[in-house]
Amino acid sequence: MLRYLDADTFAQATAAGIALIYFGAEWCTPCRNISPIIEEIATENPDITVGKIDVDQHGSIAVSYGITSIPTLLFFKDDTLVERSIGMVGKNIIQTKIDALK
Repeated sequence: MLRYLDADTFAQATAAGIALIYFGAEWCTPCRNISPIIEEIATENPDITVGKIDVDQHGSIAVSYGITSIPTLLFFKDDTLVERSIGMVGKNIIQTKIDALK
């Protein structure tokens, strides 16, 4: 299940296990295109945390991770950032990155 995150829940979401965090905004067309893919990934991978950060509402988190383009996907394992993907990417690429972390 996709979780909408804020500054308080972000640290909790990445603290343990595998987490995919999606940074985007409502006005961003590529973000709107990738959103259904992220939803599918969340549904098909209940063993990982999948979260979304709206950069307009929670820009400080985006700034702290050097996010300058959206959509951006960050892949965490046990609170460590291990992979970053910028721009529109396909479901297969995202799933391959998740599988590599499992």
